[in-house]
Amino acid sequence: MPPGTSTAGEPPDRHVGPRKEEPSPLTLLLIEDDPADAYLVQELLGATRTPPKIFWARTLADGLSRLTPEIHCVLVDLSMPDATGLEAPEQVIASAPYAPVLVLTGLDDASAGAAAVAAGAQDYLVKGQVDTRTLDRAVRYAVERKHAVLTTQRLREAERVAEENARLEHGLLPVALLHTGDLDHQTRYLPGRQEALLAGDFYDTVQGVDGAVNVLIGDVSGHGPDEAALGVALRIAWRTLVLAGHTGTGMLRILDALLRQERNAPEIFTTVCVATIAPALDSALMWVAGHPPPLVLRGGSIEFVNGTPSGPPLGIFLDAEWPAIEVALGADWAMLLYTDGLIEASVGGSLLGLEGLLRMVREHGGFDLDRIVGGVTGRHRYALNDDLALVLVRRPPAER
Repeated sequence: MPPGTSTAGEPPDRHVGPRKEEPSPLTLLLIEDDPADAYLVQELLGATRTPPKIFWARTLADGLSRLTPEIHCVLVDLSMPDATGLEAPEQVIASAPYAPVLVLTGLDDASAGAAAVAAGAQDYLVKGQVDTRTLDRAVRYAVERKHAVLTTQRLREAERVAEENARLEHGLLPVALLHTGDLDHQTRYLPGRQEALLAGDFYDTVQGVDGAVNVLIGDVSGHGPDEAALGVALRIAWRTLVLAGHTGTGMLRILDALLRQERNAPEIFTTVCVATIAPALDSALMWVAGHPPPLVLRGGSIEFVNGTPSGPPLGIFLDAEWPAIEVALGADWAMLLYTDGLIEASVGGSLLGLEGLLRMVREHGGFDLDRIVGGVTGRHRYALNDDLALVLVRRPPAER
Protein backbone atom coordinates (compact mmCIF):
# COMPACT_ATOMS: atom_id res chain seq x y z
CA MET A 1 0.00 0.00 0.00
CA PRO A 2 1.51 3.40 -0.92
CA PRO A 3 2.46 5.77 1.90
CA GLY A 4 -0.29 8.13 2.95
CA THR A 5 -3.16 5.78 2.09
CA SER A 6 -5.28 3.88 4.59
CA THR A 7 -7.71 1.04 4.84
CA ALA A 8 -11.41 1.74 5.21
CA GLY A 9 -12.29 3.40 8.50
CA GLU A 10 -8.63 4.29 9.32
CA PRO A 11 -7.14 7.79 9.12
CA PRO A 12 -4.42 8.18 6.51
CA ASP A 13 -0.84 7.86 7.72
CA ARG A 14 0.66 11.31 7.26
CA HIS A 15 4.11 10.31 8.64
CA VAL A 16 6.25 9.13 5.78
CA GLY A 17 9.68 7.79 6.82
CA PRO A 18 10.97 7.26 10.36
CA ARG A 19 9.08 9.02 13.14
CA LYS A 20 10.96 11.57 15.22
CA GLU A 21 11.37 10.36 18.78
CA GLU A 22 9.53 12.48 21.30
CA PRO A 23 11.57 13.92 24.19
CA SER A 24 11.05 12.31 27.58
CA PRO A 25 8.78 14.16 30.04
CA LEU A 26 10.65 16.20 32.64
CA THR A 27 9.87 16.86 36.28
CA LEU A 28 10.26 20.51 37.26
CA LEU A 29 10.14 22.44 40.50
CA LEU A 30 8.74 25.97 40.24
CA ILE A 31 9.55 28.25 43.18
CA GLU A 32 7.34 31.31 42.68
CA ASP A 33 5.29 33.29 45.20
CA ASP A 34 3.07 35.05 42.64
CA PRO A 35 0.09 32.80 41.66
CA ALA A 36 -0.41 34.66 38.37
CA ASP A 37 3.21 34.18 37.31
CA ALA A 38 3.12 30.55 38.43
CA TYR A 39 -0.05 29.97 36.44
CA LEU A 40 1.52 31.53 33.34
CA VAL A 41 4.61 29.32 33.55
CA GLN A 42 2.45 26.21 33.92
CA GLU A 43 0.25 27.24 31.01
CA LEU A 44 3.22 27.87 28.73
CA LEU A 45 4.90 24.58 29.55
CA GLY A 46 1.59 22.71 29.41
CA ALA A 47 1.31 23.68 25.75
CA THR A 48 4.56 21.92 24.77
CA ARG A 49 4.63 18.65 22.83
CA THR A 50 5.74 16.82 25.99
CA PRO A 51 4.31 18.73 28.97
CA PRO A 52 6.44 18.36 32.10
CA LYS A 53 5.28 17.44 35.57
CA ILE A 54 5.50 20.61 37.66
CA PHE A 55 5.67 20.96 41.44
CA TRP A 56 4.85 24.48 42.66
CA ALA A 57 6.34 25.92 45.85
CA ARG A 58 5.28 29.38 47.07
CA THR A 59 8.28 29.90 49.36
CA LEU A 60 11.96 29.12 49.15
CA ALA A 61 11.73 26.98 52.29
CA ASP A 62 8.95 24.92 50.74
CA GLY A 63 10.91 24.59 47.52
CA LEU A 64 14.06 23.41 49.30
CA SER A 65 12.05 20.72 51.06
CA ARG A 66 10.81 19.41 47.70
CA LEU A 67 14.24 19.01 46.14
CA THR A 68 14.88 15.37 45.24
CA PRO A 69 16.97 13.61 42.58
CA GLU A 70 13.73 13.21 40.59
CA ILE A 71 13.74 16.97 39.86
CA HIS A 72 15.25 17.62 36.44
CA CYS A 73 15.21 21.41 36.60
CA VAL A 74 14.33 24.20 39.07
CA LEU A 75 12.74 27.52 38.06
CA VAL A 76 13.13 30.06 40.84
CA ASP A 77 11.95 33.64 41.17
CA LEU A 78 14.46 36.16 42.50
CA SER A 79 11.78 37.99 44.48
CA MET A 80 10.70 35.53 47.16
CA PRO A 81 9.17 36.51 50.52
CA ASP A 82 11.76 34.49 52.47
CA ALA A 83 14.84 35.31 50.34
CA THR A 84 16.40 38.42 48.87
CA GLY A 85 18.81 38.96 46.01
CA LEU A 86 20.72 35.86 45.04
CA GLU A 87 19.85 33.92 48.18
CA ALA A 88 17.17 31.82 46.48
CA PRO A 89 19.22 30.49 43.51
CA GLU A 90 22.35 30.12 45.64
CA GLN A 91 20.54 27.99 48.23
CA VAL A 92 18.88 25.89 45.55
CA ILE A 93 22.23 25.29 43.80
CA ALA A 94 23.87 24.38 47.11
CA SER A 95 21.04 22.02 48.07
CA ALA A 96 20.69 20.33 44.67
CA PRO A 97 23.99 20.55 42.72
CA TYR A 98 22.66 17.88 40.35
CA ALA A 99 19.73 20.04 39.11
CA PRO A 100 20.04 22.97 36.68
CA VAL A 101 18.53 26.25 37.87
CA LEU A 102 16.68 28.79 35.73
CA VAL A 103 16.09 32.20 37.25
CA LEU A 104 12.84 34.15 36.68
CA THR A 105 13.18 37.92 36.91
CA GLY A 106 11.03 41.02 36.48
CA LEU A 107 11.65 43.59 33.77
CA ASP A 108 13.56 45.82 36.15
CA ASP A 109 16.02 43.24 37.51
CA ALA A 110 17.52 41.61 34.42
CA SER A 111 20.96 42.53 35.73
CA ALA A 112 20.23 40.47 38.84
CA GLY A 113 19.38 37.54 36.57
CA ALA A 114 22.76 37.87 34.88
CA ALA A 115 24.39 37.91 38.31
CA ALA A 116 22.54 34.72 39.18
CA VAL A 117 23.95 33.05 36.08
CA ALA A 118 27.42 34.13 37.19
CA ALA A 119 26.64 32.51 40.55
CA GLY A 120 25.83 29.14 38.95
CA ALA A 121 22.35 29.36 37.40
CA GLN A 122 22.06 27.98 33.88
CA ASP A 123 20.08 30.90 32.45
CA TYR A 124 17.64 33.66 33.34
CA LEU A 125 14.27 34.48 31.84
CA VAL A 126 12.50 37.84 32.01
CA LYS A 127 8.86 37.49 32.92
CA GLY A 128 6.51 38.66 30.20
CA GLN A 129 9.13 38.16 27.48
CA VAL A 130 8.92 34.40 27.01
CA ASP A 131 6.57 32.17 25.05
CA THR A 132 6.04 28.42 25.06
CA ARG A 133 8.82 27.66 22.61
CA THR A 134 11.37 29.90 24.35
CA LEU A 135 10.57 28.55 27.81
CA ASP A 136 10.56 24.91 26.70
CA ARG A 137 13.86 25.30 24.89
CA ALA A 138 15.45 27.09 27.86
CA VAL A 139 14.44 24.29 30.21
CA ARG A 140 15.67 21.49 27.96
CA TYR A 141 18.91 23.25 27.08
CA ALA A 142 19.55 23.83 30.79
CA VAL A 143 19.00 20.15 31.51
CA GLU A 144 21.36 19.08 28.70
CA ARG A 145 24.06 21.58 29.70
CA LYS A 146 23.89 20.47 33.33
CA HIS A 147 24.09 16.85 32.26
CA ALA A 148 27.19 17.62 30.19
CA VAL A 149 28.79 19.50 33.10
CA LEU A 150 28.11 16.65 35.56
CA THR A 151 29.42 14.09 33.09
CA THR A 152 32.62 16.09 32.66
CA GLN A 153 33.00 16.42 36.42
CA ARG A 154 32.56 12.68 36.92
CA LEU A 155 35.09 12.00 34.18
CA ARG A 156 37.63 14.34 35.74
CA GLU A 157 37.03 12.82 39.15
CA ALA A 158 37.52 9.33 37.72
CA GLU A 159 40.76 10.47 36.08
CA ARG A 160 41.94 12.03 39.35
CA VAL A 161 41.18 8.85 41.28
CA ALA A 162 42.92 6.77 38.62
CA GLU A 163 46.01 8.99 38.83
CA GLU A 164 46.06 8.75 42.62
CA ASN A 165 45.66 4.97 42.46
CA ALA A 166 48.48 4.78 39.92
CA ARG A 167 50.76 6.82 42.19
CA LEU A 168 49.79 4.61 45.13
CA GLU A 169 50.36 1.38 43.23
CA HIS A 170 53.66 2.64 41.85
CA GLY A 171 54.76 3.61 45.36
CA LEU A 172 54.02 0.06 46.56
CA LEU A 173 56.36 -1.51 43.99
CA PRO A 174 59.65 -2.41 45.70
CA VAL A 175 63.04 -0.79 45.34
CA ALA A 176 65.85 -3.31 45.71
CA LEU A 177 68.02 -2.89 48.82
CA LEU A 178 71.41 -3.72 47.31
CA HIS A 179 74.72 -2.24 48.40
CA THR A 180 76.99 -4.42 46.29
CA GLY A 181 78.18 -3.36 42.89
CA ASP A 182 79.06 -6.91 41.86
CA LEU A 183 75.53 -7.89 40.81
CA ASP A 184 73.29 -6.82 37.96
CA HIS A 185 69.64 -6.69 39.08
CA GLN A 186 66.69 -6.30 36.70
CA THR A 187 62.93 -6.71 37.03
CA ARG A 188 59.85 -6.65 34.82
CA TYR A 189 56.25 -6.50 36.04
CA LEU A 190 53.04 -6.76 34.00
CA PRO A 191 49.71 -6.99 35.86
CA GLY A 192 47.03 -8.98 34.09
CA ARG A 193 44.35 -6.43 35.11
CA GLN A 194 44.02 -3.89 32.32
CA GLU A 195 45.44 -0.46 33.18
CA ALA A 196 46.57 -1.68 36.62
CA LEU A 197 50.10 -1.22 37.96
CA LEU A 198 49.90 -3.72 40.79
CA ALA A 199 48.69 -7.31 40.88
CA GLY A 200 48.88 -10.48 42.98
CA ASP A 201 52.42 -11.22 41.80
CA PHE A 202 55.13 -9.72 44.00
CA TYR A 203 58.91 -9.63 44.23
CA ASP A 204 61.68 -8.04 46.26
CA THR A 205 65.45 -8.09 46.78
CA VAL A 206 67.21 -7.31 50.05
CA GLN A 207 70.89 -7.56 50.93
CA GLY A 208 71.54 -8.20 54.59
CA VAL A 209 74.27 -6.75 56.78
CA ASP A 210 76.25 -9.99 56.34
CA GLY A 211 76.36 -9.43 52.57
CA ALA A 212 73.92 -12.22 51.67
CA VAL A 213 71.49 -11.25 48.92
CA ASN A 214 67.92 -12.41 49.44
CA VAL A 215 65.58 -12.57 46.44
CA LEU A 216 61.83 -13.16 46.63
CA ILE A 217 59.17 -13.80 44.03
CA GLY A 218 55.60 -14.89 44.72
CA ASP A 219 52.14 -15.26 43.26
CA VAL A 220 48.83 -14.93 45.12
CA SER A 221 46.11 -17.06 43.54
CA GLY A 222 43.33 -15.08 41.91
CA HIS A 223 43.21 -11.67 40.29
CA GLY A 224 42.11 -8.25 41.45
CA PRO A 225 42.83 -5.53 44.00
CA ASP A 226 42.34 -7.84 47.02
CA GLU A 227 45.03 -10.20 45.74
CA ALA A 228 47.28 -7.23 44.96
CA ALA A 229 46.90 -5.93 48.52
CA LEU A 230 47.66 -9.39 49.92
CA GLY A 231 50.77 -9.63 47.75
CA VAL A 232 52.00 -6.27 49.07
CA ALA A 233 51.40 -7.40 52.66
CA LEU A 234 53.39 -10.60 52.12
CA ARG A 235 56.25 -8.77 50.42
CA ILE A 236 56.56 -6.16 53.16
CA ALA A 237 56.40 -8.88 55.81
CA TRP A 238 59.14 -10.82 53.99
CA ARG A 239 61.39 -7.77 53.80
CA THR A 240 60.91 -7.13 57.52
CA LEU A 241 61.66 -10.76 58.39
CA VAL A 242 64.81 -10.80 56.25
CA LEU A 243 66.10 -7.60 57.84
CA ALA A 244 65.39 -9.16 61.24
CA GLY A 245 67.50 -12.21 60.33
CA HIS A 246 64.79 -14.80 59.60
CA THR A 247 65.34 -17.35 56.83
CA GLY A 248 64.21 -20.75 55.63
CA THR A 249 61.23 -22.76 56.81
CA GLY A 250 60.74 -20.60 59.90
CA MET A 251 60.29 -17.50 57.79
CA LEU A 252 57.92 -19.28 55.39
CA ARG A 253 55.80 -20.45 58.30
CA ILE A 254 55.40 -16.86 59.46
CA LEU A 255 54.35 -15.84 55.94
CA ASP A 256 51.96 -18.79 55.88
CA ALA A 257 50.35 -17.62 59.12
CA LEU A 258 50.06 -14.07 57.77
CA LEU A 259 48.43 -15.35 54.58
CA ARG A 260 45.84 -17.32 56.54
CA GLN A 261 45.06 -14.26 58.63
CA GLU A 262 44.78 -11.77 55.77
CA ARG A 263 43.16 -13.74 52.95
CA ASN A 264 39.47 -13.26 52.18
CA ALA A 265 38.74 -16.93 51.49
CA PRO A 266 40.29 -20.22 52.70
CA GLU A 267 40.99 -21.35 49.13
CA ILE A 268 43.45 -18.50 48.53
CA PHE A 269 47.04 -19.76 48.42
CA THR A 270 50.39 -18.31 47.43
CA THR A 271 53.40 -19.79 45.68
CA VAL A 272 56.78 -18.42 46.68
CA CYS A 273 60.41 -18.81 45.66
CA VAL A 274 63.11 -17.44 47.95
CA ALA A 275 66.81 -17.46 47.06
CA THR A 276 69.54 -16.50 49.51
CA ILE A 277 72.78 -15.87 47.69
CA ALA A 278 75.84 -16.33 49.89
CA PRO A 279 77.97 -13.26 50.74
CA ALA A 280 80.70 -14.64 48.46
CA LEU A 281 78.12 -14.64 45.64
CA ASP A 282 79.17 -18.13 44.48
CA SER A 283 76.32 -20.26 45.86
CA ALA A 284 72.70 -20.00 46.95
CA LEU A 285 70.08 -21.67 49.09
CA MET A 286 66.56 -21.81 47.69
CA TRP A 287 63.17 -22.48 49.21
CA VAL A 288 60.54 -23.14 46.57
CA ALA A 289 56.96 -23.31 47.90
CA GLY A 290 54.91 -24.64 45.00
CA HIS A 291 56.51 -22.13 42.65
CA PRO A 292 57.91 -22.71 39.13
CA PRO A 293 61.62 -23.63 39.14
CA PRO A 294 64.17 -20.84 38.66
CA LEU A 295 66.42 -20.86 35.61
CA VAL A 296 70.17 -20.63 36.16
CA LEU A 297 72.89 -19.82 33.62
CA ARG A 298 76.34 -21.04 34.70
CA GLY A 299 79.32 -22.40 32.86
CA GLY A 300 77.65 -21.66 29.54
CA SER A 301 74.70 -23.94 30.35
CA ILE A 302 71.10 -22.86 31.01
CA GLU A 303 69.09 -25.22 33.21
CA PHE A 304 66.23 -25.30 35.69
CA VAL A 305 67.15 -25.73 39.34
CA ASN A 306 66.80 -29.39 40.30
CA GLY A 307 64.75 -30.59 43.26
CA THR A 308 61.94 -28.06 42.98
CA PRO A 309 59.52 -27.50 44.49
CA SER A 310 60.85 -28.08 47.97
CA GLY A 311 57.36 -27.92 49.46
CA PRO A 312 53.71 -26.98 48.84
CA PRO A 313 52.35 -23.46 48.36
CA LEU A 314 51.63 -21.33 51.41
CA GLY A 315 48.12 -21.50 52.82
CA ILE A 316 47.45 -25.22 52.18
CA PHE A 317 49.06 -27.40 54.89
CA LEU A 318 49.59 -26.23 58.46
CA ASP A 319 52.57 -28.54 59.10
CA ALA A 320 54.34 -28.02 55.76
CA GLU A 321 58.12 -28.20 55.48
CA TRP A 322 60.29 -26.51 52.89
CA PRO A 323 63.80 -28.02 52.86
CA ALA A 324 66.53 -25.83 51.42
CA ILE A 325 67.89 -26.56 47.94
CA GLU A 326 71.62 -25.97 47.56
CA VAL A 327 72.67 -24.41 44.29
CA ALA A 328 76.32 -23.97 43.27
CA LEU A 329 76.76 -20.84 41.16
CA GLY A 330 80.46 -20.21 40.63
CA ALA A 331 82.06 -16.95 39.61
CA ASP A 332 80.00 -16.12 36.51
CA TRP A 333 76.27 -16.81 36.57
CA ALA A 334 72.75 -15.49 36.09
CA MET A 335 69.53 -16.47 37.83
CA LEU A 336 65.96 -15.88 36.59
CA LEU A 337 62.98 -16.05 38.94
CA TYR A 338 59.52 -15.67 37.41
CA THR A 339 55.82 -16.25 38.07
CA ASP A 340 53.65 -18.75 36.24
CA GLY A 341 52.17 -15.99 34.08
CA LEU A 342 55.27 -16.44 31.93
CA ILE A 343 55.00 -20.18 31.27
CA GLU A 344 51.19 -20.00 31.01
CA ALA A 345 51.36 -17.33 28.30
CA SER A 346 50.00 -18.33 24.91
CA VAL A 347 52.65 -18.37 22.19
CA GLY A 348 51.72 -19.54 18.70
CA GLY A 349 48.37 -20.86 19.88
CA SER A 350 49.72 -22.98 22.75
CA LEU A 351 51.08 -22.40 26.25
CA LEU A 352 54.77 -21.57 26.44
CA GLY A 353 55.44 -24.06 29.25
CA LEU A 354 58.76 -24.84 30.91
CA GLU A 355 60.28 -26.41 27.82
CA GLY A 356 59.19 -23.48 25.69
CA LEU A 357 60.76 -21.03 28.13
CA LEU A 358 64.01 -22.98 28.19
CA ARG A 359 64.07 -23.13 24.40
CA MET A 360 63.36 -19.38 24.13
CA VAL A 361 66.15 -18.43 26.52
CA ARG A 362 68.62 -20.71 24.77
CA GLU A 363 67.69 -19.20 21.42
CA HIS A 364 68.33 -15.74 22.89
CA GLY A 365 71.74 -16.90 24.06
CA GLY A 366 70.98 -15.87 27.63
CA PHE A 367 68.57 -13.81 29.70
CA ASP A 368 67.16 -10.76 27.92
CA LEU A 369 64.06 -9.68 29.86
CA ASP A 370 62.70 -7.40 27.16
CA ARG A 371 62.93 -10.15 24.55
CA ILE A 372 61.33 -12.65 26.92
CA VAL A 373 58.42 -10.32 27.67
CA GLY A 374 58.09 -9.39 24.01
CA GLY A 375 58.06 -13.04 23.06
CA VAL A 376 54.95 -13.74 25.15
CA THR A 377 53.08 -10.47 24.68
CA GLY A 378 53.90 -9.51 21.10
CA ARG A 379 52.23 -6.20 20.33
CA HIS A 380 49.45 -6.72 22.87
CA ARG A 381 50.39 -6.24 26.51
CA TYR A 382 47.02 -7.56 27.70
CA ALA A 383 47.31 -10.78 25.73
CA LEU A 384 48.70 -12.38 28.90
CA ASN A 385 46.54 -14.97 30.62
CA ASP A 386 47.91 -14.02 34.03
CA ASP A 387 50.04 -11.51 35.88
CA LEU A 388 53.74 -11.63 35.08
CA ALA A 389 56.78 -10.84 37.22
CA LEU A 390 60.44 -11.45 36.38
CA VAL A 391 63.54 -10.97 38.54
CA LEU A 392 66.98 -11.38 37.00
CA VAL A 393 70.10 -11.43 39.17
CA ARG A 394 73.37 -11.70 37.31
CA ARG A 395 77.01 -11.85 38.40
CA PRO A 396 78.95 -10.73 35.35
CA PRO A 397 82.53 -11.91 34.73
CA ALA A 398 85.14 -10.01 36.71
CA GLU A 399 86.99 -7.41 34.66
CA ARG A 400 90.61 -8.22 34.04
